[in-house]
Amino acid sequence: MEFNTGSTGFMLIATSLVMLMTPGLAFFYGGLVGRKNVITIMMQSFVSMGITTIMWYTVGYSLCFSGDVGGIIGNLDMAFLRGVSITDVLSPTNNVPLLVFVAYQMMFAIITPALITGAFADRVKFKAYILFQIAWLLFVYFPFAHMVWGGGILAQWGVLDFAGGIVVHATAGMAALASVFFVGKRHCKPSEPHNVPLIAMGTALLWFGWYGFNAGSELRVDSITALAFINTDIAASFAAITWLAIEWIQTGKPRFIGLLTGAVAGLATITPAAGFISTDKAVIVGILAGMICYFAVKLKNTLQWDDALDVWGVHGVGGILGVACLGIFGSTAVNGAGADGLLFGGTTFFLVEVGAVILAAAYAFVFSYLLLKLINVITPVRVDDTDQDFGLDNAIHGEQAYYFN
Repeated sequence: MEFNTGSTGFMLIATSLVMLMTPGLAFFYGGLVGRKNVITIMMQSFVSMGITTIMWYTVGYSLCFSGDVGGIIGNLDMAFLRGVSITDVLSPTNNVPLLVFVAYQMMFAIITPALITGAFADRVKFKAYILFQIAWLLFVYFPFAHMVWGGGILAQWGVLDFAGGIVVHATAGMAALASVFFVGKRHCKPSEPHNVPLIAMGTALLWFGWYGFNAGSELRVDSITALAFINTDIAASFAAITWLAIEWIQTGKPRFIGLLTGAVAGLATITPAAGFISTDKAVIVGILAGMICYFAVKLKNTLQWDDALDVWGVHGVGGILGVACLGIFGSTAVNGAGADGLLFGGTTFFLVEVGAVILAAAYAFVFSYLLLKLINVITPVRVDDTDQDFGLDNAIHGEQAYYFN
């Protein structure tokens, strides 16, 4: 079978866009932390590009998309991409090179553990983070990618997740919350965001990349690709303005960081539903994301959870909300490959979606907490108070983001 050059070209661009999201996340997080911890938080994102690529090539792709062991994980038949030919197509309906799919899915695996890092900003040792990332990919990301997208047990139950509400955002967000509880509060007073333009640039790169993240998940060019693309922008925009409006009413000031955070919340929330719901439902998803994620962050602040960069409130709550919205608003009239949600009589589908995201969230939370306890036996997870005061950039990496003469 010959490759569809149009779809292949689009998927290569989509893959590049998703790759760009990880540097975008680094800039977003880098602007939010204080100036003495910029390199530390940005390096945690960038190092994932190297480590996760190595893991994906050696075992990751195979564990996600080769064979099936108990419905939970794949096998190692395609480890080191064994048996993957440059002429292989993904499927008869998605006739793009299989290697493009391998690369595209790899970009999802790269950004997911990087999302977690915002929660424990300013207080985790680099060595401990590396161990956490490797084990978390092996025991959380790879199994759920297989269960949902690789033909595993959740897929067999009828679970849908267009671009990663369960696999990416719910798991990362709940792992972030677990890390907050385990690592504890920062010793020093949390710094104010040190560079708002950097946050804006990171948001722009994330928003731009998210078109590849969501629209690319159709894995070819058709009407659903266009639907996922516009739904992504609609939800992000409505969420951004909703967050801005609520914060303006509550504080008396229209805050730029609130607008940017609201956009990211909308992007995370629309992700599982982008290609399965109509544009008018994407409006509702965006408004709900702006409202619910805003108040989740406010609840976090009230409870004094030191989730430094609001990973739980934005990605965890957003991912769970998005999956629930898919269970409500999904429609086979919009996408025949989808399912009818609660609004269209699909009670069973709604319950399956909600059950799957609760399972994923609970497992990611419990496993991540226990993993950190285990790593702490091997090497301390938390930096000491002196290093926190000094700044992790110098204490751990011996570098500074800014030098002043």
